[in-house]
Amino acid sequence: MKRIINEQVADRVREILVNEADVEEKTMFSGHCFLVNGKMCICVNQEELLCRIGHEQVVEELEKGNARQMVMNGRASKDFVYVALADITSGRELAYWIDLCLQFNPQAKASKKKKK
Repeated sequence: MKRIINEQVADRVREILVNEADVEEKTMFSGHCFLVNGKMCICVNQEELLCRIGHEQVVEELEKGNARQMVMNGRASKDFVYVALADITSGRELAYWIDLCLQFNPQAKASKKKKK
């Protein structure tokens, strides 16, 4: 499956994360994801950001109408939301979402690594 991402937004995310010590990039969730400290932080696809911001912040952003809940296999993923790129019209708005992701990152659980 060919991934289609918004390269301009991915570049902007990369620029904002440039000062983070441990950033890795991977193809996941049908997009281009940025892992910070070994944990999925933010992901870019063609039309949306997938943001890992923690359950409490998810509830707050859903109440504001700024995002939609991530649903996987019929279940809501409590720590994740999708944000439409069309709703992110400034660098400040993009930085807001990345900041939320970075604030939650220390509490986020790392996925179990597959043994080789």
